Amino acid sequence: MTKFINTPLTDDEVDGLKAGDRVMLTGIIYTARDAAHKRLIDMMDRGEELPLDLKGRVIYYVGPCPARPDEVIGSAGPTTSGRMDVHTDALLERGLKGMIGKGERNREVIDSIISNRAVYFAAVGGAGALLAEAVKEAEVIAFPELGPEAVYRLKVENFPVTVAIDAEGTDIYKSGRKNYERQGR
Repeated sequence: MTKFINTPLTDDEVDGLKAGDRVMLTGIIYTARDAAHKRLIDMMDRGEELPLDLKGRVIYYVGPCPARPDEVIGSAGPTTSGRMDVHTDALLERGLKGMIGKGERNREVIDSIISNRAVYFAAVGGAGALLAEAVKEAEVIAFPELGPEAVYRLKVENFPVTVAIDAEGTDIYKSGRKNYERQGR
């Protein structure tokens, strides 16, 4: 069964998602990779206002390719999420509700997902051109000097993802595990 969800995410929506659920996201998501994450954390550490309100938002770990003249955005496949793990807890504590990427997350991130009632979505790696078709608008909102690693505001329609780690800590990457909390953290 596929669930159709609009962003920003609410606690009730996040609580209703279970690991393995197929989801089509519609609404606004933001992009950020390694360099942008570091800058966001540095801004938070200095007490500066962030270029986006994180409450209920979803960040997609992607550095999109340049768009051709007839495209909104170029290929936009997910990057490996583990590289953002060092910064994830601070963003979740500021209200971030969802992340999109590929690959496993570390124990600290899973603990933070549980305590902040958030969700980690997986997007299909190697399908960047297909994923870009769900992007209807793209605008750089911060750090344009980072090129593809700038923070983009994307308007998406039926962006396909799978719940990889739900708010209870159930993790599809931990083959056969039903609930992270029951696994003797």
